Order: sequence, then C-alpha cells, then structure tokens
Amino acid sequence: MRILIAGAGIGGLTTALSLHAAGFTDVVVHESVQELRPLGVGINILPHAVRELTELGLGERMAAIGVATADLTFVNRYGQPIWSEVRGVAAGYRWPQYSVHRGRLQFMLLEAVKERLGPDSVVTGSPVTGLDHDADLLVGADGIRSAVRAAMFPEEGEPLWSGQVLWRGTTIGKPFMTGRSMLMAGDDVQKVVVYPIAPPDEDGNVLINWAIQRQGPETVPRGDWNREVAIDTFFHHVADWRFDWLDIPGMVSSAQAVYEYPMVDRDPLPRWSTDRVTLLGDAAHPMYPTGSNGGTQSIVDARVLANALATGRGLEFYESRRRPMCTEIVHANRKDGPEVVMRLAHERAPGGFDDIEQVMPLSELEEIALRYKQMAGFDPATLNERASWSV
Repeated sequence: MRILIAGAGIGGLTTALSLHAAGFTDVVVHESVQELRPLGVGINILPHAVRELTELGLGERMAAIGVATADLTFVNRYGQPIWSEVRGVAAGYRWPQYSVHRGRLQFMLLEAVKERLGPDSVVTGSPVTGLDHDADLLVGADGIRSAVRAAMFPEEGEPLWSGQVLWRGTTIGKPFMTGRSMLMAGDDVQKVVVYPIAPPDEDGNVLINWAIQRQGPETVPRGDWNREVAIDTFFHHVADWRFDWLDIPGMVSSAQAVYEYPMVDRDPLPRWSTDRVTLLGDAAHPMYPTGSNGGTQSIVDARVLANALATGRGLEFYESRRRPMCTEIVHANRKDGPEVVMRLAHERAPGGFDDIEQVMPLSELEEIALRYKQMAGFDPATLNERASWSV
C-alpha cells in the first residue's frame, strides 16, 4: 500500500512513524516549505499522546527534550489559587505529561522518521495542492489551512475567529512554583499561561513559555503562528500582573521574540474521509489551544489511523473512533474547557476571595477537571486500562 502524507508537522510525522511501526513500508511525507525550521513556542503533550510516543519507542527522546509537568494550577488575576492538581505519573497515569518547544518536538520526530523510513521519506518544497495523487491513500495533515481539506470542502472559507488574540513568547528566567508547574492566571477578560519547556541550564535558568489571551482587533492572517510583533503592542495589559512568586511583566519584557495570533478554529466536519483520502490533526479538527489538546490529539489520530489500516478496519473505523471525540473537544474548547474555572471564579468573586471553597466548592472544581479529561480521553483509569493501538 502506497501512502502519501501532506504535511511534516507533528501529526504528519507521527503518522509516518505509526504507519511504519504497523508494517507499511511505502510511505512518503510531502512538505510545502523548502526548508524545515524549528519554529514556534511551547506545547503541552498530555499522557495519552505520551503513551503513543512511548509505544513508538520515543519515550527517552521525549524525556530528553521536554519538562515533565508536575502540576496544573489556576489562579485569578490577583494570584489567588482557584484550583491545582498534580499531573502525569503523580496523578496516577502510567505516562508523564510533557511541556516542550514545538520545534524541538517536530525535529525529534523528523529525525526518527528519517532514521526509520529513510532519508528520502520526507520531501520538502513539495506542496500537495489537491486530491489528485498516485498513491493508494492521501493523508491530509497539512494544518489549519489544509489544501487537502479545502479541496474536499471548497466552500468552507477562512478559519473562524473567536474575537480573541494570543501573544506568545519565550523567556529565559528562574524557575517558579514547583519548577515544573503549568500556570493559568486570569478571568473572563484576560488569561496568562506560563510553563517551562526545557530543563534548567548550568546557571539554573529555564526556558519559559508564556501566552497572553484577551479580546482584541484581528490584525494578522488567520492561521499564521509566526508573525512577530513588538512587546509594546500588548505590554500594558499585563503591566501590573506581579505576584509574590512570579513577575509577569518582567518575564514578558525579557522575551526573546513575541508572536501575535488571532485565536481561530473551524466548525467540525460531517466527514473526514473519501475512498482514498483522509484528514488528520489540525486539518481535520483545528481547535482553540485550550486544555493542551491540539498536538496531543494529532498524535492519537496518527496511531488510530495506522491501527485501522493495518487491521483492515479502514478509514471508517478511524473516523468513528476519532471524529466524534474531536468534535466534542472543539465545542468544549469554545466554552473554555477546564479553564472555565477562572471565568466562574471571577463572575462569583470579581474582587477576589479569601477562601475559594466559599466561591466554588471543591466538588465542583473536581467535577469540571474530571469531565474534561473523560471527554478528551485522558482520565487515568480509561487511559491506563485501554488496549494499545500498536499492531
């Protein structure tokens, strides 16, 4: 079976590795850019995707480039704690959760593809522009502006803007909180997300990823993550966000580079596949970067697709296992996913609080967290007990 993959991002490269592991030998990845570069900022890979990478034999490589997330903590804009939970192995998973630079993850996968499938398995400067191809299967893993998806659904148009803008960057600084914490601060007006994406250097400094989200004007093309802007564009929004344990304006002002991005997604599709074409990752289900699910779900897509093809169950099985869940995640992320606790805390106590239990009972916080995990397929019991997608 000859398989052509459009896109050498996280989803496309993981698909190549998954197909190879499942016994497919004639697999080629076509990438539109002439030269791949380790672009981007931070990304979180949740335990259900780390399981898939581990079963592909990449667990040690992942541990070498990422930070095993210790906890996820929500605070309001005054730094008062709303909810905190341990993550990864400490939370009962058999696999960790990692925070990592997106470019480093992509290049780790690229190196593995070339090792296992051969140096000619990834062809750059070779865009897939439509549905005409000479393979048995075309996998469209070419992102939110997928040419494959556009050919399947030519009337769809532009990605849908949420009205929110993201400013993202990385800063070298001292560790904060546990040193491996993922922090979300804010309310229904503004959110700030902060977490380390590389182990400490010899001076004890870490590379910190941060993102600021708030309503703003749409000033950049939808779907372009790499437009650099000046810090003055947005700095005033966080100028007074100083906590005892983290100086957010100091961190932002020390950024190496800053990127502006209108937060977009697309409406879920009625189908992902035809007889000889299917979609995967952001080409299939672009979603808001809420709940750390974008890259994670593309990795799981890749493994389920390879299993479906190798076991003879085909694209219908792949789509039945992945499309309903991803549709639900897209809708949940539009409602803030697990980050809804910041909005609820602000609505109930806009001036802050002394005791979060007087604002939101612990049982409500626990239920919100667990419901999202169950919906997205990574509550510990379900993940630990389900069968492997390895063939």
